[in-house]
Amino acid sequence: MTQLYQHQSVLLQEAVNALVVDPVGRYVDGTFGRGGHSRLILQQLAPEGRLLVLDKDPQAIAVAMELQAADARVLVWHGSFAGLREAVAAQGWFDVQGVLLDLGVSSPQIDDPVRGFSFGKDGPLDMRMDTSSGLTAAEWLQQAPEQEIARVLWEYGEEKFSRRMAKAIVAARGSSALTSTLQLAEIVKAANPAWERHKHPATRAFQAIRIFINNELQDLDAVLPAMMDVLVKGGRMVVISFHSLEDRQVKRFIRKLEKGDDYPPGLPVTVDMMRPRLRSIGKPVMSGETELEDNIRARSAVMRIAEKTA
Repeated sequence: MTQLYQHQSVLLQEAVNALVVDPVGRYVDGTFGRGGHSRLILQQLAPEGRLLVLDKDPQAIAVAMELQAADARVLVWHGSFAGLREAVAAQGWFDVQGVLLDLGVSSPQIDDPVRGFSFGKDGPLDMRMDTSSGLTAAEWLQQAPEQEIARVLWEYGEEKFSRRMAKAIVAARGSSALTSTLQLAEIVKAANPAWERHKHPATRAFQAIRIFINNELQDLDAVLPAMMDVLVKGGRMVVISFHSLEDRQVKRFIRKLEKGDDYPPGLPVTVDMMRPRLRSIGKPVMSGETELEDNIRARSAVMRIAEKTA
């Protein structure tokens, strides 16, 4: 099962080159997935280097344990990257040289209909990255008030027909339980009066529900300051986003810490007095034509790199 669905890591070489600044350092891959980034990180690490890998998904952790059995430099932690401080402290580490995050859903999660992430194949309406805990999408949709469903679709999916869709979902569940992905996709499709070209009418709704069920934006809010706490001065944070809401959070965080402390307008303040804590490394990186031809899921990827300065 661990190798049935494969994942093609996006911006693989670019991310690892930006991350590994010290081959004998300690690094964290906060989104192990199927280990594409992790394996390349290990290739660039010396025998003294160490790599801690995290993931919510038990299937990803099973693959990580196989990698750990083959390479003693690997340490494994099952849980969200929101618990980065705890995961790092549990290894007896005080700081790390780099943290990598590859946000969003992985290809094995999308491709396996049993996981319930995709409207392309019928499967149980689950959508949990960590299948060992939390509400499934079906359980939440069956009990959530119409107003809350509309809010989630609008806030996390930027779905302009969120109210129509929420109303349709509540009406449908009144006659039969929502249990499958295609069932939900048909309800949402029927409630969408203006389909976007080359995009399934349920795309934004499925994205929104997935983000909500997995606390993705809240976890990102938690891990950004945590990275600053665990990174050594000169250490790197590398974040790959696939959604504008995620990238916006990362961009704003980096800009705020690049700017430093706030002072009232008009005060004669030097850069040193501002105490900037981060420095952007280059411009945002996006996939090139070669990668896009080979992996269509890379089309929305944006990678931001920053270095801790204080």
